[in-house]
Amino acid sequence: MTVKEKKTRGKNKKQPAARGRRPSRTGDLKAEKHSINARAYEKELARLQVELVKLQEWVKHEGLKVVVIFEGRDAAGKGGVIKRITESLNPRICRVVALGRPTEREKTSWYFQRYVPHLPAAGEIVLFDRSWYNRAGVERVMGFCSDAEYNEFLRSCPEFERMLVRSGIILIKYWFSVSDEEQERRFQKRMKDPTRSWKLSPMDVESRSRWIEYSKAKDNMFAHTDIKQAPWYVVKADVKKCARLNCITHLLGMIPYKDLTPSPPHLPKRPDAGTYVRPPLDDQTFVPEIW
Repeated sequence: MTVKEKKTRGKNKKQPAARGRRPSRTGDLKAEKHSINARAYEKELARLQVELVKLQEWVKHEGLKVVVIFEGRDAAGKGGVIKRITESLNPRICRVVALGRPTEREKTSWYFQRYVPHLPAAGEIVLFDRSWYNRAGVERVMGFCSDAEYNEFLRSCPEFERMLVRSGIILIKYWFSVSDEEQERRFQKRMKDPTRSWKLSPMDVESRSRWIEYSKAKDNMFAHTDIKQAPWYVVKADVKKCARLNCITHLLGMIPYKDLTPSPPHLPKRPDAGTYVRPPLDDQTFVPEIW
């Protein structure tokens, strides 16, 4: 299970293999890539997505305000998890926020100001695909902010998040951890796939040569912002399917909920057309039927 990194008890005890997984040797990357059966994955994902719908209804009924932050290395699989979470949910209740570059006006405003309008109202879930932690990561490493701005962020971010929690927001933060070998493999795959090449931004390419700098920035970020009111939860993401199931399972466990899913509505019998006559099909323009 994916939990916040900490020392585990009983390291020498033999643990039973997880359902649907094949045993793999430590360090055997190929074995790790196939550590979960595709059929078992699809079955468990479908079950979890039903639970997400139940959670959605509970959030709406109770007027909860939920913020989930997804951060991590480039190509760590954050987008894939977000996609599976939102797949079956109502976009009016659960929405994704993925902000681009700040405008000239936003660059001169209070740093958190551009994120505040996207925070949830009662009965809403907001998933941040990257967030205000850009300042502690890419902005710091790439030199897009000054030392003074960076240090101020580390001081003010914990207070900002405590303020959010005091206001009633449920704040959950995930960091997706991926090895350098696996990240490289995913980069190479994106370069060869025209449907994924857009995911490789110039910033992603630049990050390859700054692995150590990003690691140090992440460590310092955790040291300042891993607070009791809003701790970081690390998701091991070398195996995408496992990461998705682990993250969604953990998310569901963070918010106690009850099943308030409404019963399917009764569909009345379609009324008789009466004297209504549809216009001739020749009067309409259809898409060419190629298939």
